[in-house]
Amino acid sequence: MSDIFKLHSKYTPTGDQPKAIEKLVSWLEEGMRFQTLLWVTGSGKTFTMANIIQKLQKPALILAHNKTLAAQLAQEFKEFFPENAVHYFVSYYDYYQPEAFVVKSGAYIEKEATINEEIDRLRHAATESLLTRKDVIIIASVSCIYGIGEVDQYEAQCLKFEVGKNYNMEAIIHELVMTQFTRSTADWKPGMFLVKGDTLEIWPSSSESIVRLEFFWDELEKIRKTEHLTYTILETLDSITIFPAKHFVTEKGIIEAVLPKIKHEMEKQVQYFTENGKLVEAERIKMRVEYDIEMLGEVGYVNGIENYSMYLGNRNPGEAPATLMEFFPEGFLTFIDESHITIPQIWGMYAGDRARKENLVNYGFRLPSAMENRPLRFEEFESKIGQTIFVSATPSKYEAEHEEQVVEQVIRPTGLLDPIITIEDMEFMVDSLMRNIALAKSRGERALITTITKKSSEDLANYFAENGLKVRYLHSEIEAIERLEILRAYRLGEIDVIVGVNLLREGLDLPETSFIGILDAEKIGFLRSKSALLQIIGRAARNANGHVIMYSQNCKESIAMIDAIWETNRRREVQMAYNEANGITPTTIISSIKEVGIPRKKTEIFAGGELSKEKIGVYIKRLELEMDVAAANLDFEKAAEIRDELLSLRKQK
Repeated sequence: MSDIFKLHSKYTPTGDQPKAIEKLVSWLEEGMRFQTLLWVTGSGKTFTMANIIQKLQKPALILAHNKTLAAQLAQEFKEFFPENAVHYFVSYYDYYQPEAFVVKSGAYIEKEATINEEIDRLRHAATESLLTRKDVIIIASVSCIYGIGEVDQYEAQCLKFEVGKNYNMEAIIHELVMTQFTRSTADWKPGMFLVKGDTLEIWPSSSESIVRLEFFWDELEKIRKTEHLTYTILETLDSITIFPAKHFVTEKGIIEAVLPKIKHEMEKQVQYFTENGKLVEAERIKMRVEYDIEMLGEVGYVNGIENYSMYLGNRNPGEAPATLMEFFPEGFLTFIDESHITIPQIWGMYAGDRARKENLVNYGFRLPSAMENRPLRFEEFESKIGQTIFVSATPSKYEAEHEEQVVEQVIRPTGLLDPIITIEDMEFMVDSLMRNIALAKSRGERALITTITKKSSEDLANYFAENGLKVRYLHSEIEAIERLEILRAYRLGEIDVIVGVNLLREGLDLPETSFIGILDAEKIGFLRSKSALLQIIGRAARNANGHVIMYSQNCKESIAMIDAIWETNRRREVQMAYNEANGITPTTIISSIKEVGIPRKKTEIFAGGELSKEKIGVYIKRLELEMDVAAANLDFEKAAEIRDELLSLRKQK
């Protein structure tokens, strides 16, 4: 049998990558459940993961702790596996305010959300590939632990068409509506259909193209895929399967069967509220559920249908909901990237969700069964994932308690070493900082300084500015886009030094950084834990001149400092020995500086005065194209910025 996962790369594993790949693969083949890949910045962890997939020839789920990191990983894996189905599965909300009831103020907050249609399309493409292909790699955020509907019902609702067979148009339209497609009017987007005489056009939720079914009376004569704007014919097919427009779909027979159960629970809850003198709550739950029952009976769907998922999925109370993992075949691999961050995220999801829903139930906004529309409990998540590799530079307690093997990957292909670390007294900190920043600047390099408070970061940045340095500070009050702008300016040399509180949250790739100053290094807390210190130190490991100074009172050393320094020096010795044995000279990483999706200023767009409606229309078309390109490249921050600008322009038109 030929390989279905085909890795494309001009590089071959080097350093300790071959050994790491061999060890991990060997133990996976023997059935080992949990392993840890202990890596350092710049050692090529993604390439190692790709090689493991290629060697084992198994579908894989790669979990990341945020959308941005997931998008970066998805792009890298697409480049490694261009012939395979690599998909991006994250929350499709640009904005999400969950339904909630605030007891203290008595305020009910309606669910409010803005759905990113492109991400929704990518989610559907992911689940379709899992059900139709064997060569699938899904890069997902922790949103994958939320219920998305039953797999068997999703598959059962698929519509299959073959050229030469007879179909009733009205019956097809009815089936499309029952699978949550909507009939297009003025708008035309994924999840819609359009009837033009004997031609039925369907825009699948997973696709960028239109499916055109051409009939002669009842006989299906042609199936064509067309481009959605120009209607250029892309492909002619003999058969096709159309998947439901939404993940939460249920056969009409099942809906009819569960409606009495929903009604029965409602009546019990009304009785409970009435007997306890909660007449407002009793009336509220009665009105809300009766409306939902009516909608489910008529069209098979209602906003908030997921709150009835226990009944629709034929689950018992407490039974785990169906998630993305149910779509995977048996024996898939799981990689948990940055596991020291991702795992705690998964741990916390269930408790937060339940606390919110308990208020909704207690005050008559939802039935008790709505609490079964939930993320997985951690033990449920554990039971669903396949053989798992934790990928982290600083594994946490959970990994240590569950891993059966730790495999190190500390050699960088560039020969770069972990930085030199020294400890200096806080009393002389300012002079030391100025001297080391000047040294980095003289070599065309940059500096990062990390503090533990916003005020100290601002005060220090002001001092540097008064002394002629080009400086900016970073902390939580700086908006995301502005942060990206600052980091790009830093890389371009427009900024000499950045002063920040928590520089870990950036996912920084700043090879220009040769000097890092850590203030109050001996303080106890999250920002100065062993894990945090190792992460900060790693920011200087992409430059051949990497140097870190830890500043503390009277050069005092905390246990976290001692542990972080010991581990860094241990890795450095391993790296130096490898370089010496192989005649490698460390080389600073040179990486491209990407454009940041900087919001356009109106003066840039409307230069030359007010624009006519015709010219605004031209700009709108240009921006729509730019937004599509950004989304296709998984640059959703830029796409969102362009979208906001489009909304503003359309109002003016």
